[in-house]
Amino acid sequence: MSPSKDLDQRSGEQELLALMERYQQGDREAVDELVRQLSPPLLRFFVYSRVPPNDVEDMLQDCWIRIHRSRHTYQAGAPVVPWVFAIARHTRLDGYRKRRRRESKEVLVETLPEVARPAEPSAALDPEEFTQLLADLPESQREVILMLKVSGMSLEEVARATSSTLGAIKQKAHRAYTKLRQVLERQAQQKEGR
Repeated sequence: MSPSKDLDQRSGEQELLALMERYQQGDREAVDELVRQLSPPLLRFFVYSRVPPNDVEDMLQDCWIRIHRSRHTYQAGAPVVPWVFAIARHTRLDGYRKRRRRESKEVLVETLPEVARPAEPSAALDPEEFTQLLADLPESQREVILMLKVSGMSLEEVARATSSTLGAIKQKAHRAYTKLRQVLERQAQQKEGR
């Protein structure tokens, strides 16, 4: 990591620490700034976590409600991003469980009406292609890749957010990268074989 990037991350984390402490004291401007800074990476996390597109915004809102309700549990001076993403992770898991319960009670119809697709967030990769690429990974590896590559978290932050050790996160990331490399090589060979 370059010294300037390291310095940018430290100053960014210091700003988040100050905002979080102000938020705990009831500063409305701090809340607005936290939402402005952290919503884009949270939104990307939910989009790339295979959350149905029509549920992404609701999940983001639910996550912020949970953050608000549990802001008193944040310990001053602790890194903010892992704390927030731990809440996001639980929000996503609870949302998945809720969808599964709802789907088990739904009745299938023969044809579905046309539904307009919501606008997709801008990203380097198409979310559908990226989601499809990650589909074969175990959930724990997919989650680590999403936090590292989509949300831009460090290994240490992912370890804190998932209540794992740094070694476990490195191992999951390495295994995921190996499997993704194999999938991409197979795809390249298939394209060459045409």
